[in-house]
Amino acid sequence: GGKPISTFKEVKHKYPMLSLDKSYELNDIKKWYETTIKNVNAPISFCVELKYDGVSLSNQYVNGQLIQSLTRGDGITGDDVTQNATQIKTIPQKLTCNDLQEEIYARGEVMLSKEQFNKINTALKDTEQNIYMSDRNLAAGTLKLLDSKVVANRKLDFIAYYLLGENLPINKQYDALKKLETCGFFVPHAYKEASTFNEIEDFILEWEVKRFDFAYDTDGIVIKVNEFKYYEKLGYTSKAPRWAIAYKFPAQQKITKLKDVKFQVGRTGKITPVAVLEPVNLDGSTIKHATLHNEDFIKKLDLHQNDYVYIERAGGVIPQIVKVDFSKRLPTSEPIKFIDHCPICNTPLIKIGADYYCKDTKDCAPKIKAQIEHFSSRNAMDIKGLGNKTIDLLVDKGLLHDISDIYRLKKEDLEQLEGFNEKSANNLIKSIEKSKTKPFDKVLYALGIRYIGENTAKILANHFKNMDKLIQAKAEEISSINGVGPAVANSLKSFLSNPENLKLIGELKNIGLQFQMNSENKPLDNKLQHKSFVVSGTFQHFSRDEIKNSILEHGGIINNTVSKNTDYLLAGSNPGPAKMKKANEYGVQIIDEDTYLQMIKQ
Repeated sequence: GGKPISTFKEVKHKYPMLSLDKSYELNDIKKWYETTIKNVNAPISFCVELKYDGVSLSNQYVNGQLIQSLTRGDGITGDDVTQNATQIKTIPQKLTCNDLQEEIYARGEVMLSKEQFNKINTALKDTEQNIYMSDRNLAAGTLKLLDSKVVANRKLDFIAYYLLGENLPINKQYDALKKLETCGFFVPHAYKEASTFNEIEDFILEWEVKRFDFAYDTDGIVIKVNEFKYYEKLGYTSKAPRWAIAYKFPAQQKITKLKDVKFQVGRTGKITPVAVLEPVNLDGSTIKHATLHNEDFIKKLDLHQNDYVYIERAGGVIPQIVKVDFSKRLPTSEPIKFIDHCPICNTPLIKIGADYYCKDTKDCAPKIKAQIEHFSSRNAMDIKGLGNKTIDLLVDKGLLHDISDIYRLKKEDLEQLEGFNEKSANNLIKSIEKSKTKPFDKVLYALGIRYIGENTAKILANHFKNMDKLIQAKAEEISSINGVGPAVANSLKSFLSNPENLKLIGELKNIGLQFQMNSENKPLDNKLQHKSFVVSGTFQHFSRDEIKNSILEHGGIINNTVSKNTDYLLAGSNPGPAKMKKANEYGVQIIDEDTYLQMIKQ
């Protein structure tokens, strides 16, 4: 495995790693096919191949020897993960073919099989670590680990789909895949040449059904012009080649039986109904639960006891019920009714908007646990070692009654608890102490106030500078801030007018948490001051989080939805159709990544 890496070096790609244009509609694929044939205006064929939902990697070989492996990064520069890539057995260290001896690049996806993904998540859960929501996230996290021994143990795979070089002995994509196979690479499980759109469509429809029986997650089909000689003629946009497109499979649906509905209590006291289902395999994972959101969602579904329901993964990740099979409903089946008292402490619920809340702040254990989980989470105070099981233990043992008690934990008390020793107790105390340096916006977000996410917390912290001014501010002043609005203002004032919450803030201040902005937290400049942005799609030079942070660093404001008050929709590749439609309806200016870069350079 080699010595642990201290950091990953950024390296410029010789050939940019662009993304692909994508569509869920066969009609869009047909339009692309027809436009491509028209633009080439010469005999042409296509290569169709399975699309894998993994982590893009570019492997450089010289004289058949692996020299360097880079992640996609921003498409221009990537991270050098060569030491970790050498631990992936399906990345050949030495090519097994003799005719690729000059400099070549083999690009593809780093993957985990569905079986291996489930094994790793089970092991993480058993050791009280955060599990991963998708095999892609787990593969990405593994590839960026500093200890390559762990990378080796996780058994990643690499599936190659693209061969680059100056003097390749092949001139078609289909032949490139064959060549990659003979050189020792895994390649897409299925690929073929196609001359007509009917052949492309047949391949798509065949694998839309077969994909669920496959060892790896495939989320679509990639269609490429087969002949390399047409690539320069067809050219590129700033984000993607014009000689390729991806068709994305629709979400898989499965039918299963509703066994029960449980009601969970969140950190704000919000009651969330959760469907308990007969276990069913969906996209390689066993699904036993699905969110039902709120009372309105249940009524809209017209959900009854023991119904048979269709489930799918929203966005490919979160299981949800999409419809009921009314033909299987029993005549005696009763409608699912929402509760009117807290399922834990029996406090009467109050309704705010579409949601019900438990207002007990002292004796509702799940609410207290959820508040502490949020407070200590990575994007809030980032207290390592304070996972869900540890929080359960500390609350159940009476050591934690609210978030301020975290800072009263003593090493000696922790050492007496099951699962703790001197080292783990010491590490947790150190992490708790370190969290005191988190900036004001992180503390504000960590308090778990309804409607105040990370971006809103940054806006409020930058505007008011400290908690005292925020407490004194009137709701009208708060709601007038661009990117905030009345819902946030009312929720914030409700929280800050509660004597128990003010007492908690006072205790946290005395403990030493940061309740005012310092110079390090100020924006870089005010080029985007008072300008509100909605971000959608994927970007060449930034991840989604990076581009949002860039906007905030230049004084801008992030909104999640497009409204008439939005200044810009920053649209990357494959922006959300609903956001694009709203932007056009409201006359919101739609800008691309290049325009944004010019705005912050001016």
